[in-house]
Amino acid sequence: MMISKLNRRAFIQVGALGSGLSLSQYLRVQASQNEEQNHRSAIFIFMEGAPSHQDTFDLKPDAPAEVRGEFSPIQTTQPGIQICEHLPMLASRVDDYAILRGITHNVADHGLAKKYLLTGNKSSQTISYPEYGSIVSHQYPSDSKLPSYVSIDEAFVGPGYLGSRYSPLTADKPRYGAKYSVRGITLEEGLTVAKYKSQMQLRNDLDLAFQGFENLDDQVQGMDRFSKQAYDIISSPEARKAFDLSQETREETDKFGKHEFGQSLLLAARLIEAGVHFVTVRLRPAEFDFDTHQDNFSRLRTLLPPFDRGLAALLDRLKERGLLPTTAIMAAGEFGRTPKINGSGGRDHWARAMTAVMAGGKIRGGQVIGETDKSASEPVGNGFSPDDLAASFYSNLGIDPKAEFSTNVGRPITLVREGSPISELF
Repeated sequence: MMISKLNRRAFIQVGALGSGLSLSQYLRVQASQNEEQNHRSAIFIFMEGAPSHQDTFDLKPDAPAEVRGEFSPIQTTQPGIQICEHLPMLASRVDDYAILRGITHNVADHGLAKKYLLTGNKSSQTISYPEYGSIVSHQYPSDSKLPSYVSIDEAFVGPGYLGSRYSPLTADKPRYGAKYSVRGITLEEGLTVAKYKSQMQLRNDLDLAFQGFENLDDQVQGMDRFSKQAYDIISSPEARKAFDLSQETREETDKFGKHEFGQSLLLAARLIEAGVHFVTVRLRPAEFDFDTHQDNFSRLRTLLPPFDRGLAALLDRLKERGLLPTTAIMAAGEFGRTPKINGSGGRDHWARAMTAVMAGGKIRGGQVIGETDKSASEPVGNGFSPDDLAASFYSNLGIDPKAEFSTNVGRPITLVREGSPISELF
C-alpha cells in the first residue's frame, strides 16, 4: 500500500497505537555515534524551597545570635572546613565533594529562580530553556531499552527548545517498604510481557507504512519516541529490574534511610548503574520543604538528617561500584535565605548568597570554593552565578557550555549564555 498524504490528525491517531520504529532506528544510530561518551551520567538533587546556606554549609559562628542561629559547626575530615552539626555523615565524607559558597543572583521569586537554577539561564519571554537532564538526554542517549532521563517526581521546567522528545520519564517518589511501580512501565494486572509483545506486532506492521516521515511535528515525534521506549522498557528485564527496589537487601535499603528522599537516591543509584544517563531528584513539599519562613531551626532538625544520610549513602554506593568518577552530582536549591532571623523564627528568601555541593566526575573534593562575608549576606569578591554553576556541571559531563543548539525561534542559542566553568573545581 502506498501512502501519498497523511494529515496530522490521522497520524496522531496511528501514533497513539504506538508506531515508532522509524524514530527509534534514528535514536539507535544516534546512540551508536555517541558510544564513546555513553559512560557519562549525572544526578541533580534539587533542594526545592531553598535551604538556608548559613545553617548547612556556610555557618557563621562568630556572628550575632540573630544571624548565626541555633546550630553549631562541626569539623570535617579536612582541617579548616566546617559544616552544620546536623550533617555528621557528610562531614566525614568531605573528601568526596566540594562546597561552593558565595553563589549569588538577584531572582528571589521561587518560580523564576527555579527555572534559573535548573537551566543555567535567566528566564526569557522568547526562549524556553531546557533543564539539565534534557540536554544530557540529547547529547548522551541511553540504550534503547532505557530512558535517558528520569525525573523522580514531575519535572518543573521540561525540555524547552529541544522539544518533547527530550522530556524525562517521570517516576513517583518511592516509599520505604512499599511496592514500587512506575506509570507507563509497570505492567497492568493480568498483562504479561508475552501478551504485551503480541499487542505491539500490529504497531510494528503499521510503522512500515510510515517510514520516511522524518519531518513530523514535535508533538508526534515525542509521542512516537515515548511509545516505542515504553515498549522497549517493559520488554527489557534489565530495565524493569533497575526500577525494582525490592532487589536491594534490607541492609542496603536502610543505609539510605526510611524516607522518600533516601529511597529516591537509592533508586537514582540503581538507574545510573543500569545505564540511565541523568536523574533529577526533587525535594519538595510535603515531606521536604526548605521554604522555612517559620520555625527554621525545628524544621531543619527534621530535614537535615535524612539529607545527610541519603547523600552520604549515595556517595558511598557510587564509590563502591566504581561509578563516582563517571557520575557528576550536584545538590542545590534556588537561592539562599536571609542572614537575619525573622520574628517567626524563620529565614526569608535571599538570592544574594547561597551554597551548592558538587561531586563525582572530575570534581576535586575536600575543598571549599568561594566565601561570603561575616553575616553570610553576600559573596566576598564577585562570587559565582547560577550560570557559572551550570557551566561547571555541564563541563563535568563533557558538554561544552558554549555549544550552540537549534531552537524554536529559528536561530542557534548558546547552551549557557553568561556563565563559565569554575576552574578551581576540577
